[in-house]
Amino acid sequence: MDAQEIIKKVRTVEIKTRRLSANIFAGQYHSAFKGRGMAFSEVREYQYGDDVRDIDWNVTARFHRPYIKVFEEERELTVMLLIDVSGSLDFGTQHQMKSDMVTEIAATLAFSAIQNNDKIGVIFFTDKIEKYIPPKKGRKHILYIIREMLDFHPESKLTDMVVPLEFLSHVMKRRCTAFVLSDFYVQADFSQALTICNRKHDVVAIQVYDKRAKELPDVGLMKVVDAETGSEMYIDTGSKKLRQAHKLYWTNRQAVLNETFNKSNVDNVSIATDEDYVKSLLGLFKQRS
Repeated sequence: MDAQEIIKKVRTVEIKTRRLSANIFAGQYHSAFKGRGMAFSEVREYQYGDDVRDIDWNVTARFHRPYIKVFEEERELTVMLLIDVSGSLDFGTQHQMKSDMVTEIAATLAFSAIQNNDKIGVIFFTDKIEKYIPPKKGRKHILYIIREMLDFHPESKLTDMVVPLEFLSHVMKRRCTAFVLSDFYVQADFSQALTICNRKHDVVAIQVYDKRAKELPDVGLMKVVDAETGSEMYIDTGSKKLRQAHKLYWTNRQAVLNETFNKSNVDNVSIATDEDYVKSLLGLFKQRS
């Protein structure tokens, strides 16, 4: 993509996702993702029933009557987007590539975050950390993130989920909300890394997949290529046995993935590229509210 194309596409993504976050997600996002804790707001005179542990003894001594500290929820969050940029995301047989949907979802979350005055940062990963964008606020920062998502060229095509989870725990000292956007097309077990990371941070998994990963069409001989390893083979989709085996493989793989999320206590949602991600995200937000 040349510079002019990128600018045009960034603008298109911004118009669509900014409107979505403003009109649909603003309130849901606000209630679904809590702040870091309680922040000091003011002092006021003690009233019957107040917790004596909240008494501000310095102010009390100065005015010779009890005053307590009043706290309110600290709303500001740091939001991190962990974005899978491995080879398997560059695939799509329906309306769009998996990577395109990931970009839209990430942009929608980013605009929702800045409307809530949150900082937003990004980790691009494959089987290594491809790029880290530290969290900041503001529209200019989000447009930079969108531009990177649209025109990023990773060095590797493979995937290792442990790498970004461990990096997040290392780089983010304070608790944050982390959205992991991936097809989770991984072989190695990452449950331990996910559990450890979710104890320190609030991790949310968003799986984006293509319909053909779930069910093969009956179209005869088909050439398939593994986007991560480059290996090629021909399969006969006319074989009912093969199509059933493919579906069973998907079902078993999803069962293992769901078990991983459940054991790690991680909220998650799966979205197909031909589905409305707005509906899926709203469902996720409502589940957390």
